[in-house]
Amino acid sequence: MNQKPYPILEFDPDNSAFIDPQAVLKPIDIPRRCVLCFFQDVLKQMHEDGRLQIIYQLGSEIGKNPVYEMKVEGERIAVLHPGVGAPLAGAFLEELIALGCRDFIACGGCGVLDSELGLGHVVVPATAVRDEGTSYHYLPPSREVAAHPDAVQAIEQALQKHHVPYVVGKTWTTDAVYRETPTRIARRREEGCHVVEMESAAFFAIAQFRAVRFGQLLYGGDDLTGDEWDNRNWQKESSTRARLFQLAVEAALLL
Repeated sequence: MNQKPYPILEFDPDNSAFIDPQAVLKPIDIPRRCVLCFFQDVLKQMHEDGRLQIIYQLGSEIGKNPVYEMKVEGERIAVLHPGVGAPLAGAFLEELIALGCRDFIACGGCGVLDSELGLGHVVVPATAVRDEGTSYHYLPPSREVAAHPDAVQAIEQALQKHHVPYVVGKTWTTDAVYRETPTRIARRREEGCHVVEMESAAFFAIAQFRAVRFGQLLYGGDDLTGDEWDNRNWQKESSTRARLFQLAVEAALLL
């Protein structure tokens, strides 16, 4: 590991770690395919309806985080809420990989940087700008990191099957939701970012490091394109969120 002016740039290629998820967690009977769903309301309703069964418990200081299983067309799919923010979501992804999952589709919401993206419009990130910290511990420093092409293709197939309008493009992953300054937003727009969120770059980097497949669907939420922030009540889009989860499941089945 070469010393750099800033610690975040000091990538260490050593595959071993003092706390290795493969040593802490042993493989279990878990589906190869997994959907990471950021919509707690959707998961709660599906569990109450009996469509999700708890098969394992992960957790943090926040509390227990159940790993669910659902069956679709005779196939088993694992489902988990990954938490919010790259460090926590990345840790849960690591633990799922250690348990035995290999193909991942995530679904969540995002802030909109492109004025043409209305509330609920679907965005498929092909690349993510690495403006967070977690990804730098998995890959050497770079401007961007990519989703797995197989996962992007599977997502597009599911969307096209149901005639869902979507955009494939670039997302800006940031750790600091309250530091999305006008100058930084303008810079991200200039480099082609359609949306902003907090996890994609970390997900893509961890997936590359662990040699698993990962893709993500996002829906346009709050609007950062005007002179003032517009929440647009994006978290109340219940039907959009439920639909995005189902599309994520279909995409996972295609992997």
